[in-house]
Amino acid sequence: MFLIFGSDPIAIRLAEWIGARSRVRIIGLAEQMVGMPDAEIVALPSEMELHEMPLPDVTPTAILLLEEIICDDDPIQELRNHWPNTPILSTLDLEGTERISIEDLTTSAIQDRLRSIDRKQGASEVLRRLNVENESKLLSVCPDNPDPDALASAMAKKHLCESLEKDVTIIHGGMIEHQQNRSMVRLLDLDVRKLILDWEVEDLLKESDLVICVDFSNPGANNILPETCVPHIVIDHHTSETRPAGDVILVRSEFAATSSLVASILMNSGIKLNREVATALAFGIRTDTLGFTRSFNAVDLRALSWLGAWVDWDLMRSFESPPRSQEVLSIFRQALSDATLENGLMLAPVSQMADRDALSQVADFLLPTEDVDVVMSYGVRMSKVILSARSTNDSIHIGKLLSQTFEKGRAGGHKSLAGGQIPFADIDCENAEDAMKTITSILKSIFGSEEE
Repeated sequence: MFLIFGSDPIAIRLAEWIGARSRVRIIGLAEQMVGMPDAEIVALPSEMELHEMPLPDVTPTAILLLEEIICDDDPIQELRNHWPNTPILSTLDLEGTERISIEDLTTSAIQDRLRSIDRKQGASEVLRRLNVENESKLLSVCPDNPDPDALASAMAKKHLCESLEKDVTIIHGGMIEHQQNRSMVRLLDLDVRKLILDWEVEDLLKESDLVICVDFSNPGANNILPETCVPHIVIDHHTSETRPAGDVILVRSEFAATSSLVASILMNSGIKLNREVATALAFGIRTDTLGFTRSFNAVDLRALSWLGAWVDWDLMRSFESPPRSQEVLSIFRQALSDATLENGLMLAPVSQMADRDALSQVADFLLPTEDVDVVMSYGVRMSKVILSARSTNDSIHIGKLLSQTFEKGRAGGHKSLAGGQIPFADIDCENAEDAMKTITSILKSIFGSEEE
């Protein structure tokens, strides 16, 4: 969390910005607390000494001292006594703080500095939590049908934890079907366990001292954890409308891939990297950014540059170009044959789907087509309709549209990339044919009207 002392306009603007992505407490004078942002607000009747103020129980990520409301003779030393390792930024000319000048710096520049602190402090929080003694058995959980970003992140976390003499088990639900993903697991000899039954998950949770969510943040939504599970550590780059529960929450949407975020943790750990982990993380970044062409940010570039010293590019090429199965070719033939385009919306139904992961390949392939703004590829698997969505339309958020249309946890994702698994019962269907017709009608209603 962040702690702000002050209630002037700059304090309010920063609290609004921080509150949209992290917990923030703002302490200021009651007479100025009007129209305050969605934050933890502490309104003081007058200036006070620090020990008299309602302070948070947790250690702040950073402290912003923007007004003189702490009456101690040496307010900086008092803050240091409480939180010796927390950075203190101030617009006031006080020794022992990092000076931020409103005349010289824009609010945006201050925000960039806070992001940098947040990333470093967040990585430190994860490392501190992993170093807790008497917690030797760790459970690392991937989302269902994990992609290279999830697999690489879990592998890297396992490498980090094992260097701390922890025993790590990686689990996932669903299937690893995409030929790239299977090739990655095989060539890296990645030890991942696929779980199906609820009692298997419950037994592992009971046996584990610490649970880590990798590449997702909400238990029960497209993953095998029960909704009631509260993980100890959450590491993800996907945004969420509700703040996840857990001891340490490291969810950073400025990263285009969780692999970049995990790489930043490794940078701060001092742990020696190897070619397998570095290559896996670089591949995770590459796939989640579509070859560095989608949502690729400066923090991802920094992570990739750091990983470059260890990456085995020949090994990565072996992931990227594995043999394509006949089943995948069959799915492409069906999709191309039955695809329809209307008002920028391309629907690509696959009636016979042997490999569910091919849907995302179909969607990625069709998106660059002329006059196409949104692609929905979908097919039936085990009494569910599986969806894969892609978009280049900045005016819509396909992840939110899908999550609002279907029951909680059934569908969702990013603004330009999303997916879902919709049980037949949710759409009042009993067979595959009816389910495909119903989903086609629903998708036309929610996306077709948006494209007109």
